[in-house]
Amino acid sequence: MRKVWMLSLIVLLAVAANAQQISGTVKDQSGKGVDKTTVSLLRAKDSSVAKLSVTDNEGRYSFMQTEAGSYLVSVSHVGFMPYISQPFAFDGTKDVAVPAVGLVKNEGTLGGVTVVSKKPVVEVKADKTILNVEGTINAVGNDALELLRKAPGVMVDKDDNLTMAGKNGVQVFIDGKPSPLQGADLANFLKSLQSSQVESIELITNPSAKYEAAGNAGIINIRLKKNKTFGTNGSVNAGYNIGTFAKYNAGLALNHRNSKVNIFGNYNFNHGLNTSSMKMYREQADSIFNQSNRVKALNEGHNFKAGLDYFLNAKSTVGAIVNGNIGSTDFRSSGPTFISYLPTKELDRLMRAESHNDMKRTNLNFNLNYRYAMTGGSELNVDADYGIFNLRSNQFQPNYYFDETGTTELYRNVYRMIAPTNIDLYSVKVDYEKNFLKGRLGLGGKVGFVNTDNDFRRYDVFGNTEVLNNDLSNRFEYKENINAVYANYNRGFKGFMVQLGLRVENTDSKGYSTGKQWNANEGVYKDYDSTIHRNYTDLFPSAAITFNKNPMSQFGFTYSRRIDRPAYQDLNPFEFRLNDYAYMKGNTQLRPQYTNSVGFTHTYKYRLTTALNYSHVKDIFTQLPDTIDNSKAFMTKKNLASQDIVSLNVSYPFQYKWYSFFANVNAYYSMYKADFGGGDRKVNQDVFAMTYYMQNSFNLGKSWTAELSGFYSSPSIWQGVFRSKAMYGIDGGLQKGLFKGKGNLKLSVSDIFRTMRWAGESRFTGTYGNASGRWESRQFKINFSYRFGNMQVKAARQRKTGIDDESKRASGGGSTTPGQ
Repeated sequence: MRKVWMLSLIVLLAVAANAQQISGTVKDQSGKGVDKTTVSLLRAKDSSVAKLSVTDNEGRYSFMQTEAGSYLVSVSHVGFMPYISQPFAFDGTKDVAVPAVGLVKNEGTLGGVTVVSKKPVVEVKADKTILNVEGTINAVGNDALELLRKAPGVMVDKDDNLTMAGKNGVQVFIDGKPSPLQGADLANFLKSLQSSQVESIELITNPSAKYEAAGNAGIINIRLKKNKTFGTNGSVNAGYNIGTFAKYNAGLALNHRNSKVNIFGNYNFNHGLNTSSMKMYREQADSIFNQSNRVKALNEGHNFKAGLDYFLNAKSTVGAIVNGNIGSTDFRSSGPTFISYLPTKELDRLMRAESHNDMKRTNLNFNLNYRYAMTGGSELNVDADYGIFNLRSNQFQPNYYFDETGTTELYRNVYRMIAPTNIDLYSVKVDYEKNFLKGRLGLGGKVGFVNTDNDFRRYDVFGNTEVLNNDLSNRFEYKENINAVYANYNRGFKGFMVQLGLRVENTDSKGYSTGKQWNANEGVYKDYDSTIHRNYTDLFPSAAITFNKNPMSQFGFTYSRRIDRPAYQDLNPFEFRLNDYAYMKGNTQLRPQYTNSVGFTHTYKYRLTTALNYSHVKDIFTQLPDTIDNSKAFMTKKNLASQDIVSLNVSYPFQYKWYSFFANVNAYYSMYKADFGGGDRKVNQDVFAMTYYMQNSFNLGKSWTAELSGFYSSPSIWQGVFRSKAMYGIDGGLQKGLFKGKGNLKLSVSDIFRTMRWAGESRFTGTYGNASGRWESRQFKINFSYRFGNMQVKAARQRKTGIDDESKRASGGGSTTPGQ
């Protein structure tokens, strides 16, 4: 009886809503109705699409069964400038007539018309900031990591770790799917992803309960370009960069769609030799270590994606996607380390180390999906995923010691480290949405499994002989199962809108660190087993309220709780030796870190956007230096007691005729506290920091455009103890449209004045260190792209697959580490 009552109520609500409508007309400059025009009903709070319509022969359109709220109407038609109305309120009880829209033709010619309108460089919405890369000149020739380096509020530290608004724990998505990488492996992947493939970058600071709970700093979603036309079409692109060394890239994309099937695919290739330099100075115990390194890395990457959507009927669609990345890095590092006696500063000896690491990576992901869109707005999505991530690392590390003159060899330590890593990921997830009680209800769940196997083998090298070192070899196996369910509800009221969500996640994990250990009593090596087992369940609530009674001045509040689980390799208690004086060591006691965030956002006249956020992070991860045998050091991940961050983000776009400008300022105050035993093992640091980004665009006429952009990052704190210095740079470029808009040629120079470099210092456990470095930041870039075929193909469905958060933890740490 209860179910019948509820069903009757929903039917009555639907019938009542059907009686009211939002309607209007679209006309051209002569006052004639324009048919077949796409009209979108957008929610005023975040410009998300509520409904779609197409005008009839008289230019009329209407929206039925619309819930109460504040809306905008967006109108687009080929050959005309796009149009967005002023916001208006719809209370669900009375019809609303939108003022007639008068479309204005575009200027120039593109088969009669040249499109001159484009998306703003940066769009700030209620729940995210969007950096529109496609079409910007200075983005060409960059890789995805360089794009993120300049994204508003995003920082990339000396080890290529990502932070957003001063917080680590960023989760990186590609087309709505979590990346299976982290740390150095994620950085290498992003370097292989060319900007010519990227359409936009979404910075989602407060994800709803539908998203995985991982990522205390939020989500960075990199959306790749997609075709948007009917029939068969494609595009090709090629680019060449030159800094110290040459680099080149090329790509091909194809798409075909008919009434029953949509087939799509793309392939991109990049090849480049990159160089960087680094200096490190460290005072520890009674010694000074003064090191200089020059690094050359030959990177090669193949990225591909193929898939199809099969339309069973008007409601049901099944699909399959295969995507992957196959790449290699030939990493060579060389340089001397001068070792001196601290009290007298006299040189004692010299170490020369020439490291060579041959790394190969393979990542393949397979997805099967099903979508059922029911009448009344209900929608069901099911995804089944399988992912493979393999990394092969073969590092040769010679350490040669000389006397203070650098001519007489005293001794040598030479070793090889071979570290194959295999990770398998499985998941099934279900998402269901429906209209419910005048709002929108979302329900879903996910089951995910991860199996990782890292076999680290250390060989001591004596001439042509290599001997396995049992003391320094180790195998680490890790299994994890995460089960999650969530509920999310949105509803609009008169003058405000509410979103409430709750996600529950249960985690069960086991780690096994095994190897050989010397037994002094018996005089033999014996097997040992160090086991880690954890099982915990957490609740992750989220909430948001947006006040939009006055469309010219809208504001909202958000709250969320999130988690970051340790990267798999960071739990391995084994010590990975980088050289004779530096180690990496895992930590079996590393706990998840939890973040509670609250935020306030205000938008004034759809232009000036201000966002104020506060976050408290408990047990935050940090990479800390510690000591071994007085003169040696190791890096390990630990949980700091807490981190508190207050951030303020202000953005403003401006446009006048042929000139447009965008500015974004992100300022934050961060405080770190921890006590690892008193004395010099305390952490108590705070910093006020800011990043500034600006872009100037100039329309020079005759299909020529120009850009001048720049960014500044003030001194800040990396990883809890490293105080960095400021970084800044300026880019410039020109663009020319060719072949009636089908072709495009872009020329640009990054870091024109070669000011991009990193530097900083740290003090912890009696050790003082400072470091600095730079890379090929100044490059001349040329890129050409050409589109061919039918230019009206509809895009492949945006699909968020099911391999989620745990996959991004496939490897940890921010630097190239043996055993990863």
